[in-house]
Amino acid sequence: MNKFVVIDLETTGHSPLKSDKIIEVGLVVIENNEITDTRTTLFNPKMPIPSFISNLTGISDSDVEDAPLFHEKADKIVDIFKDSYLIAHNVKFDLNFLNTELAANGRERLINPVLDTVELSRILFPQAPSYKLGQLAEYLDIHHDDPHRALSDAYVTAKLFLKLMNKLESLPYETIAHLLNLEKLFISDLHEILSNQMDRLAFATTSPKDITIYQGLAFKEIPETKKETAVVKESYGEYLDGIYEANGSMEKQMKGYEKRAGQREMSEIIFDSFRSNTHALIEAETGTGKSLAYLLPAIYEAVKLNQRLIISTYTTQLQSQLLDEEIPALRSLTTFPFQVAILKGKSHYISLEKFAYELNDSSYDNYDIALTKAMLLIWLTETDTGDIDEIQLPSSGYFFYNKISTDAEGKVDSFSPWFSKSFYQKARRKAQKADVVITNHALLCTDMFNDYQFLPTYEKVIIDEAHHFEETASHHYGMKLDYINMQFIFNQIGRVNDGKLFGKLVTNYSLTEVQVPLEKWDRLFDQAKYEIDDLFQNLYNYVVSQHKNSKSLSDIGRLQYRFDEEKEAEKTWDAIQEMVTRLTFFIRDLIHILALIEQHLTKSELMDKYDKEELDGITSTFQNFIDRLEQLFFTEGNVPHVKWIEIDTKGTKNAVYLYSEPAEVSELLANEFFRVKKSVIMTSATLTMKSSFDYIQKRLGLSTDRLITKKIESPFSYKDQVQLLVPNDFPDIKYGNIDDFIYATCEAILSLAEITEGRMLVLFTSYDMLKKSYTLLKETIDTGKYVLIGQGITSGSRSRLKKNFQTFDHAILLGTSSFWEGVDIPGDDLSCLMIVRLPFQPPNHPVFEAKSNLVKEDGKNAFMDLSLPNAVIKFKQGFGRLIRSSSDRGIVFICDARIIKTRYGKYFTESIPNVPIAFDTTQSLIEKAEEWF
Repeated sequence: MNKFVVIDLETTGHSPLKSDKIIEVGLVVIENNEITDTRTTLFNPKMPIPSFISNLTGISDSDVEDAPLFHEKADKIVDIFKDSYLIAHNVKFDLNFLNTELAANGRERLINPVLDTVELSRILFPQAPSYKLGQLAEYLDIHHDDPHRALSDAYVTAKLFLKLMNKLESLPYETIAHLLNLEKLFISDLHEILSNQMDRLAFATTSPKDITIYQGLAFKEIPETKKETAVVKESYGEYLDGIYEANGSMEKQMKGYEKRAGQREMSEIIFDSFRSNTHALIEAETGTGKSLAYLLPAIYEAVKLNQRLIISTYTTQLQSQLLDEEIPALRSLTTFPFQVAILKGKSHYISLEKFAYELNDSSYDNYDIALTKAMLLIWLTETDTGDIDEIQLPSSGYFFYNKISTDAEGKVDSFSPWFSKSFYQKARRKAQKADVVITNHALLCTDMFNDYQFLPTYEKVIIDEAHHFEETASHHYGMKLDYINMQFIFNQIGRVNDGKLFGKLVTNYSLTEVQVPLEKWDRLFDQAKYEIDDLFQNLYNYVVSQHKNSKSLSDIGRLQYRFDEEKEAEKTWDAIQEMVTRLTFFIRDLIHILALIEQHLTKSELMDKYDKEELDGITSTFQNFIDRLEQLFFTEGNVPHVKWIEIDTKGTKNAVYLYSEPAEVSELLANEFFRVKKSVIMTSATLTMKSSFDYIQKRLGLSTDRLITKKIESPFSYKDQVQLLVPNDFPDIKYGNIDDFIYATCEAILSLAEITEGRMLVLFTSYDMLKKSYTLLKETIDTGKYVLIGQGITSGSRSRLKKNFQTFDHAILLGTSSFWEGVDIPGDDLSCLMIVRLPFQPPNHPVFEAKSNLVKEDGKNAFMDLSLPNAVIKFKQGFGRLIRSSSDRGIVFICDARIIKTRYGKYFTESIPNVPIAFDTTQSLIEKAEEWF
């Protein structure tokens, strides 16, 4: 079949079952890889077109008033699909709508083979940033001049399909063969297309260029990095002059470059710190050019002295940003070559050996797993790193990926053929040869707490986003255990006849009751699962009983309870500890049976390498459960830990999460990190309170004898770019007027949205308040004009919500927690930042409560020495969301009058750049905002 017909529909809504109708059809015919025909028509739906559809498509009621009814054109539409594939971008939507209309008008439903370009794009372009049609068109350089009109969308989909077929034809035979094995689970009917491609490739004498084929798996060949030693002849001063000064490389290479004195000053301070073997705390405000300011001395120092240097960022996304954006810019500025490598934790890298093994096992395959396997197959022919962060897998695809990550493969023999091909081992070898290694705080802490065995040796390190370092260290020295994870893993392991991991071992080796106590396994397994259910249900009820008169919620809406296993007096707690004891007893017996299996198979020399890894993995997981349960409920480590329980009050009665973290890591960091490293540079845009580094210095355990501190001010003209508005007539929450406060907040949001045309980011400290505000706004806002996005309510990750916010012209984004920082929305997309409440940490948060107690025990004021500086730093992060460039301008509206009325309010206003502040009635401030814009 060589005829393909692409269809796109515009409709009055999303559901034909709710009487939504087609208002426009666009059709594009493809034959012999060329577009041969296009057709489009409007239809009269015999109902009003909703305003949001008219705004989206530009199709109004008057446009369709004289248009034909669907039945008048139905036969012509059916005829065009004769002997063809039906193609659409999200084919289920278009085909369902079309068939519903055909059936309602007495025609037979279409039963053509279908091809879904969303699915095919996910498979064949696994590194695309998004699979929405407009963003795919931009990614693939397809012109899209009239989005959300049927013919334009159909034409772009046709162009996309042709690119998809070109990509398919470039793949090696082995990849196509694996896709054919997975094809039956896809939406798209690919069997004929893939079979024809295999027939074509069967006679090919060579594989595609730069592709390695090993044990039936095709992947990109990556040459080993060679260590290069460069010679730096210029002094550091000459080096900086050649970059920063007039006619320097910065001015020549960077379009629109403006000299920033603070940037060079930061580069000089870092170099001085390196050479004097001192540590440094440097606050570099927005616009300083912080990344280049620390990269320049890092590269010079590492290459000049031939000593590796580490740079650590808070997230893996920031790692990639440095490597992909900043390092190429840096290469154009320097006069000498240098080598940079990126290194993440083992779980980020795919194991080729594990994937090759799992690829041939279809016993667990469902749609998401088949799609994940297909995406990985194509990605392996493209990736230089094997880093899973390069692609977006389907949600449940990550469960499959966890089985095939390098973290899951166990120890690989260095003599194994797979060892030299391992992405993780290649990344480590590259890091060993690099001048600078870019890592993340999580791996830096993992390395620190494991005798420095993960990162290459280093003596000097730069830590960006350093205000997160204490928190990351605390998380990494702590632990987490939850019901969902335990149940998921137990379900993956299974009973004897479940066909899961344990059952496969029994079947593969024909194990019998004579060799292994299989009946006992099932009995113990069931008892362990019962105890897990019982334990977590009792923990849930225990937390509820301790919170009878409390509504204390975490920032994501969970109820929290801090516990001390030695002080819990209730009989219920004794019963809980007994359940933990029984559970660990049952798991130990399961481990004993696994040991018997391994002993039997090793003795008979039957054990397959992959099955041994599977067996070792189950044993390790079970032992990890025992260790965590015992540490949480019975023992205390060398460092005192805070232990607490969180429950989801709207979830099931066993939706329970257990946590343990040290309350204080300053002494740990001082002894294990700062004292053993020659120079640690800690930098961030938010390290000070009223220009003082005291708070962050104490939290990190830094002594003053080897410490440089410096605050680099922003080059932006904040007084001309920002207006800070604070209403003096909002209801006071202190007196219980929460509902009135929320109502006033929503009224202000609606008034400001009219002025700024949406483009608002509203930051909350309470998830409960965010939800109530969202509900109230949803009832009153003009949904035809504004798009309301709520974190935790609107589906999607933080990055997805941010993209949605930037995609729509009139969007209002309500965020909490993670939206206070690390979200860059430059330019006109963001004109108004609202801060609902000053971001004080809830005093009853378990870790914060423990820290407060330690501060009090030290004879200090917990509010002034802990709560206030912590809130100020977070406030500065929130404030920093608005102005990201010298051309940005907007307003910051703070609903919390404490910033003006209290004695401590000045700590907030004096910790941000100098901006005009207005403290007046809400109405006066709204008028002021209108004048500002």
